[in-house]
Amino acid sequence: MAVVDTFESGIVDLPDFYFTGDDYRYRFEPEAKQRFLDLLRRQFNSGVRYKGRALKWDTVIERKATELGRYLTGRSGKLNFSEPALTLGRTDSQELRERVLSLSQSEARRLGIGKSTVYYMRRNATSERPFRVHRKIRERLK
Repeated sequence: MAVVDTFESGIVDLPDFYFTGDDYRYRFEPEAKQRFLDLLRRQFNSGVRYKGRALKWDTVIERKATELGRYLTGRSGKLNFSEPALTLGRTDSQELRERVLSLSQSEARRLGIGKSTVYYMRRNATSERPFRVHRKIRERLK
């Protein structure tokens, strides 16, 4: 699970900010706040393996807070914040970008990849932002 860069993903854009008064504080438009909160909600509802079970991040955070409380009150002698480890892996790599950009239309057709899929993959691969390629297409490219 990677926390998406909110500016790059289009969740919050520059026009969503505005200044108020002489205090030079940034304010958000209400719709931008809602989009950002929805993003956070989706990220916290993603699953993680913890002690042999699949749990949501909000449950893991609650358990870690309880563990911290037990440690601070002396009921527990150990405290471990390293488990579960957060993995921020990317599905795209430099090799995948190069493969997508070097893919010809005839080769894509032979691999069973449609024209529009190739178009959008090329468009996404040219930008610096992370992009996703579905597993089925990624396997065909390898």
